Amino acid sequence: MMKGVVTVLVLALACSLASAYDPSPLQDFCVAINDSTSSQAVFVNGKFCKDPKLATADDFFFSGLNTPRDTSKSLGSNVTLLNVDKILGLNTLGISLARIDFAPYGLNPPHIHPRATEILVVLEGTLYVGFVTSNPENRLFTKVLNAGDVFVFPIGLIHFQFNPGHTNAVAFAGLSSQNPGLITIANAVFGSNAPINPDVLAKAFQLDRNVVNYLQKKF
Repeated sequence: MMKGVVTVLVLALACSLASAYDPSPLQDFCVAINDSTSSQAVFVNGKFCKDPKLATADDFFFSGLNTPRDTSKSLGSNVTLLNVDKILGLNTLGISLARIDFAPYGLNPPHIHPRATEILVVLEGTLYVGFVTSNPENRLFTKVLNAGDVFVFPIGLIHFQFNPGHTNAVAFAGLSSQNPGLITIANAVFGSNAPINPDVLAKAFQLDRNVVNYLQKKF
């Protein structure tokens, strides 16, 4: 009886681990298609897939990632994410790519990717980067990166990138999901729709309620 229970628990654990990330494809590719009414479409991993015989090279192609992006917004950064919505051939392949442009003192603010680990390489400039581990340690890991340096942000952990220099910076990031997801901490907490009760946030952050109201108006 005990052996049977252990077997069930092991199988359950294996299933939970298998479903924690993008599933491995059982075919060469499964190009996403936006037309769900097509008779040639099959629903796989959140997207409808076209008949593989109808796939073309353009389904796996994107041009223009060499072009600098606008960093004039308040945070001074701009993220260009190439996920399955931009490159349809990424469907079921478990990977995506991002270009991140930074103005001087630009910030990619604290955020998490709920479905992906991120590996970042700096191409130009200098970045101060880091991540924080989960409770109760909340340990901060930071590093100053220069061109050619690489840093890894584990899945689901809060992380950030900041340009401390007087010149622009550019980085590229690979993410271990076709759709890594994004939760920007400040936006989620103070800019939720509908707003979180200010009393909850005042208590959680040990702030005056008026400060919370101000922050909610900012986001």
